Amino acid sequence: MMGTPKLLILLGYFLIWNSPGVLGSYRRSSSRCILVPRSMALCYDIGYTEMRLPNLLDHDTMAEAIQQSASWLPLLARECHPDARIFLCSLFAPICLDRLIYPCRSLCEAVRSSCAPVMACYGYPWPEILTCNEFPDDHELCISSITDESASSKRIVPQASCRDCELEEPTSAKEILEHFCNSDFAVKIKISRKNKTSTIADFDLDSKLEVLKHGPLLKTETYSKFKQWLDLDATCVHNIMRGTNTGVYVITGEVQNGKVVMVNKAYAWHKKNRNLQSAVRRWRHYKCRT
Repeated sequence: MMGTPKLLILLGYFLIWNSPGVLGSYRRSSSRCILVPRSMALCYDIGYTEMRLPNLLDHDTMAEAIQQSASWLPLLARECHPDARIFLCSLFAPICLDRLIYPCRSLCEAVRSSCAPVMACYGYPWPEILTCNEFPDDHELCISSITDESASSKRIVPQASCRDCELEEPTSAKEILEHFCNSDFAVKIKISRKNKTSTIADFDLDSKLEVLKHGPLLKTETYSKFKQWLDLDATCVHNIMRGTNTGVYVITGEVQNGKVVMVNKAYAWHKKNRNLQSAVRRWRHYKCRT
């Protein structure tokens, strides 16, 4: 997800298109070049160091751009499209050149077709401000896809599923144990909101993290990887917690590219879940079927 090719190398493909009709009016006279801050996680280290403000979504201040761009981090964590980050950063943090660079309509449509179903699973429609018809055609000068088509066709992208990250009701200890066997990791964690009025991404991870199965993760990096998951995939966390302010959960999933933790199942840990408690107790001595 974060291995985006350097944009400055690809400027030959990122052609310049200048039109006042796209996404409303752009105040060129008041625009200024600013360093992309580290706190702008969506676009920091994407391949260039300076961006324009106001950006192409009319965010006047860096604080506003950072806040609005952060809401897209959970979508990137779902890896719905390999060019989603490029598309979003061309709008939130446009590269600082003499003329404006817009994404091509085909790039918008490709990202929308892959990512809109994932957003719909969590109750978020594709924003009207990102209407693809507002962007230039490919035969005009604009930012096209940077993903190699042959490589992209071989890349496995998780399919949109409205059951992804749902809180599970354990049916039997054996079924849970078999699911542990088929997962890269299984961890017991405590998650809490920082405050009752916090945003969707405002969660804390308790330092006492019980690793049942670490899989390809190094034991020393397990906590940091799940802290990263908490920050990047907050939509999944929100879905698991179902509006509660704190909870203990057993979560399972896969590790993509040896780096990114993707949660696919979660079980609430409480006294009534005897099957879950039994599975956790038996796991250390359980022999998985080959």
